[in-house]
Amino acid sequence: MYRWMRCYSNTMNLTDMVYVGSYFYNKMEFLVYNSTVSEYVGYFDVGMQWAKQKNENAAHMEYQRNTSYRLCNINARLHREYRAIVAQPDVKLSLVRSSERNKPAMLMCSAYNFYPKLIRVTWYRDGRRATSDVSATEELADGDWYYQIHSHLEFTPKAGEKISCVVEHASLKEPLEVVWESSMASSERTKVAIGAAGLMLGLLVCSAGLLYYRKKTQEWTAEHIATAPLATDNLPCDLTRL
Repeated sequence: MYRWMRCYSNTMNLTDMVYVGSYFYNKMEFLVYNSTVSEYVGYFDVGMQWAKQKNENAAHMEYQRNTSYRLCNINARLHREYRAIVAQPDVKLSLVRSSERNKPAMLMCSAYNFYPKLIRVTWYRDGRRATSDVSATEELADGDWYYQIHSHLEFTPKAGEKISCVVEHASLKEPLEVVWESSMASSERTKVAIGAAGLMLGLLVCSAGLLYYRKKTQEWTAEHIATAPLATDNLPCDLTRL
């Protein structure tokens, strides 16, 4: 024998809360109390006898009428407040395996520090939902009420292709989309930018050095010509008379 108590409501303000308590024996319901009619209804001979006894007990019926508020409304409000405590996920999209020519790469979309547990991570390629080559972990508990999840997409980089990760969670008013801008990882883009800046700096230094060298060469040539002896000083005869 066992008793099953349950609460029903279709509105968030709980004004239509209904309490139902059922009694079972050998998995067969023989007695039920419904707060909408505020009385017991029995099935079979034993159920009808129990219903008659309980309905005639004024003190018990008064206690049972308060069950809807005591058991249902209070716990439902606590549950609603509990569900109102949410934490937005921190989403990061990264390349976890370097891509090689003719070999697929691996993108990982990670969501951290979110609550409650339920979350949805979806991949899109050029606006179309990707269902193949997708794998994901379960929601992993951090041990501090927060959760994390990691979803992977295996793909072959294509020029101009837009790949995005979309996260849906109770804490978000609308789905959060993170776009993978290119097939080059952010760290690699940083290295390329630093390399380009270094190359430009090197060219500027080289140009300045070349200009300085040419200027010094011209000054040395002019000074050398001004101080050099004339070639006619060593002639064996006087050519000025010719």
